Amino acid sequence: MDTYKTIVTSVEEVIFKEKSSKFLGYAFPITSEEEIKAHLEAVKKAHFSARHWCYAWQLGYGTTQRYRTNDDGEPNNTAGIPIYGQIQSFELTNVLVVVVRYFGGIKLGVGGLVQAYKTTAQLTLQEVEIVEKLITEELIISFEYPLMNKVMRVVKEQNLSISHQLLTENCVLHLAIRQSDFIKVKEIFSNLFGVHIIEED
Repeated sequence: MDTYKTIVTSVEEVIFKEKSSKFLGYAFPITSEEEIKAHLEAVKKAHFSARHWCYAWQLGYGTTQRYRTNDDGEPNNTAGIPIYGQIQSFELTNVLVVVVRYFGGIKLGVGGLVQAYKTTAQLTLQEVEIVEKLITEELIISFEYPLMNKVMRVVKEQNLSISHQLLTENCVLHLAIRQSDFIKVKEIFSNLFGVHIIEED
């Protein structure tokens, strides 16, 4: 598998009510733990009078995938894990889901809490736009300008995207290559006379 699913834009304040408690769901696309921190701070600021700010997130794909859940004072595994379960159910990564709870005075019990957090996360993720993205690897090549046409022909034929380029007498291209095609494309450029592959440390 060299694709993954993630969300395009944020969704905010999807409301679910259960026995006078109010649950507000948020979903954010993320690429780093710094972004997670910023979103959590913003949600807590917006709902400073709430009782709990529970969340789950997942970042990366394949062997680099990592996640975290947080019950934020609710009984163990009644909030973060049910939220994370929905991230898995929708097969998403690079996503943060936060559920804010305003306590209404009636205890929901363990089962009630699990269901409420799960339902809020589910309703929230039903509102997002989900996209499938390619997992790519970067290949950096350098060559002299007269070889430009030959190189660009390969780029077009292999349907590659250029993420960065430096076009002087000696040209450098940063290519984003679908993971499953990487070895094949690297070989094509290796066999193209005058093209050098720049190996990063």
